[in-house]
Amino acid sequence: MKDIAQRAGVSESAVSFALNDRPGVSEVTRDRVRRVAEQLGWRPSTAARALSGEGAATVGLVVARPAATLGVDSFFLQLISGIQEVLAERQLGLLFQVVEDVDAECAVYRRWWAEHRVDGVLVVDPRTDDPRPELLDELGLPGVVIGGLPDAHPNLSQVRADDTGAMAAVVGRLYELGHRRVVHIAGLGSLAHTDRRICSLRAEAERRGLTGVRSVTTDYSDTEGAAVTRRVLGGRAAPTALVYDNDVMAAAGAAVVAGLGLSVPGDVSIVSWEDSVLCRMVHPWLTALSRDTIAFGRLAARELTALLDGGAARSVPMPLPRLIERESTAPPPPLTRA
Repeated sequence: MKDIAQRAGVSESAVSFALNDRPGVSEVTRDRVRRVAEQLGWRPSTAARALSGEGAATVGLVVARPAATLGVDSFFLQLISGIQEVLAERQLGLLFQVVEDVDAECAVYRRWWAEHRVDGVLVVDPRTDDPRPELLDELGLPGVVIGGLPDAHPNLSQVRADDTGAMAAVVGRLYELGHRRVVHIAGLGSLAHTDRRICSLRAEAERRGLTGVRSVTTDYSDTEGAAVTRRVLGGRAAPTALVYDNDVMAAAGAAVVAGLGLSVPGDVSIVSWEDSVLCRMVHPWLTALSRDTIAFGRLAARELTALLDGGAARSVPMPLPRLIERESTAPPPPLTRA
């Protein structure tokens, strides 16, 4: 600060006013101080900003999932890429942490708040019974929920995914192809989006009079995806179509089908909820629901920066994912169409 003051020909207090956007100096002086500061390579200290109550210039993201399953999930990598694009534009940092469960996640929020580590948080994997909104209200910590809570929340922005409409589109297309026995191999049962997909599947089945339709929850891993695939195909009235909640389980399921001496899509059609390069690395290529996950991350980050700028909380919908039909879906074998 002393170096800047000397070079700009002003007092140190004037430098403080100029660099912290406070009144007390003219715009001409403010501009001169900022130019000198830039020439000297000055950057605001995050620790000093936090101690002075001006913010940490950092936002937080906690993921409460097993690290082993998170490491193979392309969704989170793309989501974080989109988030980081926006944060970089605003010169904001991202503090990222992986924990075992929601209780541990809540503990992280309390610690971050007490230490002034973050200005706001991005909340993923909303739960059907979620303690995080009330906690963030209690702490006064701005937040954006990615995916959407079961109910509206006045103090949190939400970027909502239309899981209900997406599942309806998948079931509708499989029905058009002639499938009447469909198993949805879902993710974690405690997640709000899993619940929405299961409820939508059930509603579409009831609307069409289908009785051979059900959901089975897993941990999103290839191991559980493969195990459930083997179990449902080995049972009575085996399904003719399988809908997986991510690309990893869908690819594992396709391998199981081949291992059982069956073919995709001759005996079993497969749909992946997430589209990725993995869907085009297996044979046959997998039909998948495609959405712009990077744009999802960008939108969530923009909503959070809007809150940090003093904007009101709001709910913003994402476009309905598009079903990309590839080689893994076709009409079922003739004897199974009844």
